[in-house]
Amino acid sequence: MPRAVSDGGEDHEADVASRTSSQRHMDSGYKVGVLPKKNVLAEFSDAVREMFFFDDPLRQHKDQPLSKKVWLGAQHVFPVLYWSKHYSLDMFKGDFIAGLTIGSLCIPQDIGYSKLANLPPQVGLYSSFVPPLVYAVMGSSRELAIGPVAVVSLLLGTLLQN
Repeated sequence: MPRAVSDGGEDHEADVASRTSSQRHMDSGYKVGVLPKKNVLAEFSDAVREMFFFDDPLRQHKDQPLSKKVWLGAQHVFPVLYWSKHYSLDMFKGDFIAGLTIGSLCIPQDIGYSKLANLPPQVGLYSSFVPPLVYAVMGSSRELAIGPVAVVSLLLGTLLQN
């Protein structure tokens, strides 16, 4: 089928073909929006919200009063506030026995690790008791092992000697 050419048709097609895709999109009306400028407080607020509430845990509570939203947000950051309501004496008994068992293992082990790192024994005890206490308040996993380990203690001891 013969093609009808208008005035400058081939030149126009060559001109369009030589343009970049962004130039063609600009011709067709596509525009990229520019984000509005935010003040420092708004940027900080957005960064904190993204850090602690990246999955927006309060979206299902939109119509709740502010005090309820604050409480739910605190429960999201500190899970102990949620599960402590359901904590029973039977759970405490099991946790107490587990704590005694792990403590009887950790105390001599962590004193030994502090000696490997050429540090006082108190440092080994602090490193074995403080992280689990912090994690008990801030954490949400029931299966976790934190504290000093032999490889880290050896590396730290070597670093401190140098």
